[in-house]
Amino acid sequence: MFVKIYQYHIKKEKEVEYLSIQEKAGEIYKEYLDFHTIYLKSKDSDTKWLEITFYRDEDDYKKSIEIINKQLEIQELFKSFQSVLVSEKNEITEEDFLKIKEKYAFK
Repeated sequence: MFVKIYQYHIKKEKEVEYLSIQEKAGEIYKEYLDFHTIYLKSKDSDTKWLEITFYRDEDDYKKSIEIINKQLEIQELFKSFQSVLVSEKNEITEEDFLKIKEKYAFK
């Protein structure tokens, strides 16, 4: 399983808008990809978020993301996303991982 992890800072007053943007983007992504996304907000920083998305495989992701990124609506949503980033911390970090093992211990 292929995993993308993004880290960025969202303005506190824009969190609802941010989640709405992500919901709309997810609707487009699901037309081309099977995925599962988790959004995590830091307990130590008011603005820091992680976005972790799991895809079936990297090849499928790479083929589909080229098509997705050409969509006008995705480009507009990305501009909206950039507008909710904290100005002085507007860097988006992106990393790729492979899922090796998963374990659940919830009761």
